[in-house]
Amino acid sequence: MEAQLLNAVPLCDEAHFWLNGYVNKQNCRIWSEANPQVYVETPLHPEKLTVWCALWAGGIIGPYFFKNDEGHNVTVNGDQYTAMITNFFIPELNNQDVQELWFQQDGATCHTARATIDLLKDTLGDRLISRFGPMNWPPRSCDLTPLDYFLWGYVKSLVYADKPQTLDHLQDNIRRVIADIRPQMLEKSHRKLDV
Repeated sequence: MEAQLLNAVPLCDEAHFWLNGYVNKQNCRIWSEANPQVYVETPLHPEKLTVWCALWAGGIIGPYFFKNDEGHNVTVNGDQYTAMITNFFIPELNNQDVQELWFQQDGATCHTARATIDLLKDTLGDRLISRFGPMNWPPRSCDLTPLDYFLWGYVKSLVYADKPQTLDHLQDNIRRVIADIRPQMLEKSHRKLDV
């Protein structure tokens, strides 16, 4: 992808942050010709936050924490994702100084609900890269964006340093770490995407 286009494409994704420090290996990629003998431990009922961010050369939009109407942390679904786009992402976009902004999201079911796609098409026109969007997300493509190979791993490497004991403390740590990410780090992560 051309560097100029990449600078105007927010790439977005969600990640889970478990209070007990468990790291979801789905967002950690291991590339090897030999079997690395990796196994994944799964806690039975962990407390967690589901966090969304959009990352682009101009900065980070987010974090956004998914919560239900009662304020409890939840895993994202189509209705919650559409509400986030309406109440958080679109207002944040209106604060950005970007002409001809494109938006990319993967083919996750919550991202491609009809209401979400219709809303994004109404907002962005043909500048949507998504399954069922005007520019289709490539089928069977790997989900390797700067969020996967940079942001989530970097944030998770720092937010557990003081061993947060509550979800509020963990949420504060996530906000702090993301706010402290320097523009040079974002530029470097986007250069790695430009192959």
